[in-house]
Amino acid sequence: MNIELSSLQGDIEQAVAIALAEDIGDGDITAGLIPAEQTAHARIITREDCTLCGRAWVEEVFRQIDPSVSITWHGQDGDSFAANAVLFELAGSARSLLTGERAALNFVQLLSAIATKARYYADLVKDTGIKVLDTRKTIPGLRTAQKYAVTCGGCHNHRIGLFDAFLIKENHISACGGIAATVATAHAQAPGKPVEVEVENLAELEQALEAGADIVMLDNFSLEEMRQAVAINREQYQAKAKLEASGGVNEATLPGIAATGVDLVSIGTLTKDCKAIDLSMRIVW
Repeated sequence: MNIELSSLQGDIEQAVAIALAEDIGDGDITAGLIPAEQTAHARIITREDCTLCGRAWVEEVFRQIDPSVSITWHGQDGDSFAANAVLFELAGSARSLLTGERAALNFVQLLSAIATKARYYADLVKDTGIKVLDTRKTIPGLRTAQKYAVTCGGCHNHRIGLFDAFLIKENHISACGGIAATVATAHAQAPGKPVEVEVENLAELEQALEAGADIVMLDNFSLEEMRQAVAINREQYQAKAKLEASGGVNEATLPGIAATGVDLVSIGTLTKDCKAIDLSMRIVW
């Protein structure tokens, strides 16, 4: 299930408070050089094409610093912007604008980078039935923010953490006495929680399907093995489980994976390897 922005207010407040505390400390001594009564207007410009994400984090930055700062947005989260476009504008105390600049831009440049990459991957498979998922490979403390950004780009969330779905891997299986025993225990301990099993070959796939897994992760399967897995799932098990491709997925391999007929594909790079969008803030005094 994808993260909804409405559920993130507490996370946003906490993340922003931490960001401001580490940046401002006991006071912005440089902004203190500016007269307290000085006001300014600022435009935040993107230097490259991007998909916007991070409005709520920017708004929270200035709510915590100075609620009198006004913010004018030129688009919604998920909207696309061309290079040199104005994303949003700020007006208010010059001290407040400069104090909040780096924290606000840090959030929006990171989250927009993730949304932009997610949009790219979503577009690669937009004419297929596959869903592109993120992973838990996120920056500590910013997982929900990053996963929200993924959805703004048109991709989807895998489990949020270790609490909302099972992902049974080799070590779990060996410790619990095999695939069937592990899946049975999972269903018994947390009825209703999705149970996913990672498998490394077609024999393990059949074991997972027999055991009643909801999702089977095909770990580093070849394209031919994926096609065989899809056929086995459909013809022998009436496609009761979803099949997820994982391991070594990139822009070159994704279209071929989508063509095999698997339902899902997880890509760690959506949140792990993003280069921040290049933004700048121009102030008019």
